[in-house]
Amino acid sequence: MQSLKDIQNLIKQDIENNNQFIINSLSSEVVLINQISHYIINSGGKRLRPLLVMLFSRALNYTGNDHLACAAIIEFIHTATLLHDDVVDDSHLRRGKETANNVFGNAASVLTGDFLYSRAFQMMVSLDNMQIMQILADATNKISEGEVLQLLNARNIELSEEDYTNVIYCKTAKLFEAACELAGVISLDKHSYSKFQNSIKNYGVYLGNAFQIADDVLDYVSDAESLGKNIGDDLDEGKMTLPTIYALANTSSVEQKKIKDAIEKGQYDINEIINIVKSSGAVEYSYQVACQYADRAKESIDFLPESEYKQAMILLCDLAVKRKN
Repeated sequence: MQSLKDIQNLIKQDIENNNQFIINSLSSEVVLINQISHYIINSGGKRLRPLLVMLFSRALNYTGNDHLACAAIIEFIHTATLLHDDVVDDSHLRRGKETANNVFGNAASVLTGDFLYSRAFQMMVSLDNMQIMQILADATNKISEGEVLQLLNARNIELSEEDYTNVIYCKTAKLFEAACELAGVISLDKHSYSKFQNSIKNYGVYLGNAFQIADDVLDYVSDAESLGKNIGDDLDEGKMTLPTIYALANTSSVEQKKIKDAIEKGQYDINEIINIVKSSGAVEYSYQVACQYADRAKESIDFLPESEYKQAMILLCDLAVKRKN
């Protein structure tokens, strides 16, 4: 195995069944909800979070069907956050396509996001497992806190690396963590889950952190076509990410002022800022941090028995950092 496609092929039947489960679960009597839900669900994307549920379940020798519902719930929560994110950030491009808010309007996008959240909770109830409810309720709450944190931190050049890590945990890694926890809950008895719970959660957190840091680096080393969104979006939104935090602390006063003006005032030449960030060593540093998280994720699943699924989970850590989009 060398690619994400190889990993997907390993659980091809699960993915096909999950896709059908998602389609069946999206139905609503309101036509606009169906249109927007299907628009964003079919907009591409890696579907890493539901993939995690299914892959981890298989690595834990799960043989039932609840992993399909859990994976769909995770995808619905993630999709709802994307709909809300794009409205808050006034984004116009995602995964190489127009955002739903650009096509259908802000109000319709927000309300459809609410529908997906509520549908996810309906599906949780149908699983009749209080532990699953607890995990997903906590995750949804933490994601919402992350959204507010990011809003509060917009155009804040004083943001520390520790603060940044807290934001990406809430916004990204928490749902990765929840996906892994669900796999553990449905696959293991209570004693085994309690024994390995921290390792299971850590894999999700570390992988999620590595994924998000790599994503933030791509804003400075990729291009709009590869990335599927506009380069410089983070700067436009006044977001301090790890590359800018590092660059701000490791450049000349003249270059620092240019970064500060970009973040605080939205005044910048994108190519100039990219060059400043690159020349500061921020890209190398950020990748180093992402790789450290990826390595810690790999170490956290040492407890798993050897299998193709475990190898796929190890590969996923490398791909999270090395990806181009």
